[in-house]
Amino acid sequence: MKAKDQVRLRTIRSLRAAIMTKEIELRSGGEGEIPEEDALGVLQKQAKQRRDSIEQFEIAGRDDLKQIEVEELAIIEAYLPKQLEESEVRTEVEAIVQQTGAEGMKDMGKVMGAAMGRLKGKADGKIVQQVVRSILSGS
Repeated sequence: MKAKDQVRLRTIRSLRAAIMTKEIELRSGGEGEIPEEDALGVLQKQAKQRRDSIEQFEIAGRDDLKQIEVEELAIIEAYLPKQLEESEVRTEVEAIVQQTGAEGMKDMGKVMGAAMGRLKGKADGKIVQQVVRSILSGS
C-alpha cells in the first residue's frame, strides 16, 4: 500500500479473498486455519484462471485486458514454487510409465493419476497431459 503499487495490491487482495473463501469452505464449526497445501492449491487455481484469461483475451484481441492479467499472473507466480520444465516433466512421466507398465493410450488414466499425484504443484496439468499423450502414443 505504501509503495502505491496498485497491481500488487489488487492481486494480493483478490488472493486473500480466495484464500478466505476456501478457509470458510473448509471450516467445521468455529474458527479454522487453512492448511498450507490448500492455500497453495488456491494460488495455483488463481494462476490457472489468469492463464486462461490471457489466452481468451489474446483470441479476442483485447491487449489492454490481457496486460492486466499478465501483470497479476507474474505476482501470483512469485508466491508459487518453481514449476518444472517440460523436459523434467517428461523424465518423471517416463519413470511413471515404466513403473505402471503402461503400453498405450488405453492406460492414459492410470498414468495421469500417478503423474498428477507426483507432480501436483510442480507442473501445469496441461503440460503433464501433453507429455503423457506424446509418450503413450509413441511420438
